This record gives sequence, C-alpha cells and structure tokens, in this order.
Amino acid sequence: MKLDEILVNNQTDIINESFTSLQRSHLKHYDTSRADENWQRLAKLFDLTLNGVKTKSLVDMVTYSEKIAKERYESGFDLHEVHSAYNVLEETIWKTIIKEIDSADLAESLGLISTILGTGKESLALTYVSLSGKQRVNSLNLSELFRGK
Repeated sequence: MKLDEILVNNQTDIINESFTSLQRSHLKHYDTSRADENWQRLAKLFDLTLNGVKTKSLVDMVTYSEKIAKERYESGFDLHEVHSAYNVLEETIWKTIIKEIDSADLAESLGLISTILGTGKESLALTYVSLSGKQRVNSLNLSELFRGK
C-alpha cells in the first residue's frame, strides 16, 4: 500500500492518538483551548502533511507554519508548545507507517514525513525567532553543535 493511502485509511486514528498525546503533554495554552479547537489544529496539520506527501511540495506547509507561528506568537504561545503539536503528529504517523508499510518503502516514507513536518517545524521556529528578535532570519546556523566542542 502507498503512503498516501495508509495516511488516508488511518486519518482519524492518527489525529485522535495525536490529540491524546497533546492532551497528556499539559501545555499551558493547549490546556486552556477548547478540545475541538486542538483537534481541528491537528487535523489541519495532518491535511497539510498528506498534501505534502501527495504533491511532493512543501509550499503549503511552509506558508501555514509561518502563519501559525505569527498567530500563536501574538497569542502568547511558547514555541515549545506549538512545536510539540508537530512532534506528536509526526510520532503518531511514524508508528502507523512502521506498522503498515512494506519494509522496502519504510525509509523513504519515514524520510518524506520527517521532511514535510521538519520543514514545518523549521518555518515555525524561524518565524518565532524573527518575531522575538524583530529581525528576519533566513536560516538557523547550528554548525557549532556538531563541532564536538
């Protein structure tokens, strides 16, 4: 079965499990939001992930992540809170893929999901940093982390 079919067939379970994980995280702003709002947020993120799988395009994920970063930043959400929503969805999708996909397609499928959601998380972080520093950031330079110093 193809990745997009697996996602479509498991959509409700993936969103529900992600929602449960998000609730268990007890993140300040998600705890004070209505449950249906949080579920819809995860559903939208899922839809964008599925769209990225189908189209092999990251444009919609980047646009959405930048928009959400601005909205959540202005609403007082910490970056960690919003980033966690992406993470719980990614983790749940990974579990589903591992259970359902042929082993020959596993690496490509996990890589595709990680690329789509990873790009969303990067766009989210870059927008937050830009907003908090009131300056435009084109990328994060993390090279010092990998020098072993």
